[in-house]
Amino acid sequence: MKKTLYIFQNGELRRKDNSLYFESEGRKKYIPVENTNDIYLFGEVDVSKRFLEFASQKELIIHYFNHYGYYIGSFYPREHLNAGHVILKQAEHYLDNQKRLTLARTFIDGSIQQMHRVLKYYESRITDNGRLKDVIVQMKEEKKRLLEANSVEELMASEGHMREKYYSTFDTIINNKDFIFEKRSKRPPLNRLNALISFGNSIVYTMVLSEIYKTYLDPRIGYLHATNFRRFSLNLDIAEIFKPIIVDRLIFTLINKKMLSKKHFEKMTDGILLSEEGRKVFISELEKKMQTTINHRHLGKSVSYRRLIRLELYKLQKHILGEALYQPYAAKW
Repeated sequence: MKKTLYIFQNGELRRKDNSLYFESEGRKKYIPVENTNDIYLFGEVDVSKRFLEFASQKELIIHYFNHYGYYIGSFYPREHLNAGHVILKQAEHYLDNQKRLTLARTFIDGSIQQMHRVLKYYESRITDNGRLKDVIVQMKEEKKRLLEANSVEELMASEGHMREKYYSTFDTIINNKDFIFEKRSKRPPLNRLNALISFGNSIVYTMVLSEIYKTYLDPRIGYLHATNFRRFSLNLDIAEIFKPIIVDRLIFTLINKKMLSKKHFEKMTDGILLSEEGRKVFISELEKKMQTTINHRHLGKSVSYRRLIRLELYKLQKHILGEALYQPYAAKW
């Protein structure tokens, strides 16, 4: 599978003939274009029109993050897998309230399943696990209530309530005074744990976006997250299923194994953010995780986490085309 390139340095991305290179402080590093899936820019990087033309030709997506690690936007090349029929079917499933509600409910159900799996994993590994047991029971009850929701807004409210309960277990799982959850805060994150969650989630959103580009699906048409003037929304829907098992599990590992500490964070005027060193540690371990393979019970073979995202999109595409009912991925480890 193609790789993701992360650039933290300042410099320039340029095209030379039929290849690309990154130049920083007078040194050039050539980019293996045919083996690169997407590029993440965290440093101050200049690009030329010739570079973007070539990136588009090679179907390379460029994701931009600012100096503080906030996601800015993406260079999303012209779609190379155009399928008007699929787009019409996507729109049909959005405009039909019942079809949209079915998909939105399925995304939330998948998200709760994954949160439940994360808690079950740690329940068997933590002695003082009373809080985890309580939330696990509440999740089962919440899943039943999903069937009673009559609108996407009700589903979102239910999911938000359940995620709040889920987040309340983080202090038990981590048990580190330097990483207290308190409450969810986003823009800006008000503590170190929230900074990790926000950064990790933004990376997964862009990973899903990159995978959507390799399918016939249009990222602008989502179901749980409203399709409006926001550029992309389908990636946010699919990410709900993967955030607990990718981002949250990684955060617990990084903190509990002391791979990240308070020295990896910076206090800003209005919040706390990961430092550049902290982002490098996070990205390095995230890439290792994304390349990790797990046994896929339906395919009967091992696939990477990155491949799991693509397979999830294929399943959604089949649902929209009426070929098979969409069932969200459910981790079994």
